[in-house]
Amino acid sequence: MEQIKKKERPVADKKYLTKRLNTIEGQVRGVTNMIAEDRYCGDILIQISAICNSLKSVGESILKNHLETCVVKAIKEDKLDTIEEVIALFERLK
Repeated sequence: MEQIKKKERPVADKKYLTKRLNTIEGQVRGVTNMIAEDRYCGDILIQISAICNSLKSVGESILKNHLETCVVKAIKEDKLDTIEEVIALFERLK
């Protein structure tokens, strides 16, 4: 069984990420409402694009923090398999 890894985040980071994700959740609910209201396809697609961009931005923020903290710490501890993990992560994030 694979061990679940954890990352302690500062309260400010948690608040920021939670706020961003709650906003995205609201955007998704908005698209659901737009579909229920038979809104124009182009308007819905614009909102979906905004959601995708928001998710990408949150992901980039988490990735940046991961590289600056978790990866740096692992390399300092001579856990060089972390580099392979990061390469695999980048492959999945394409």
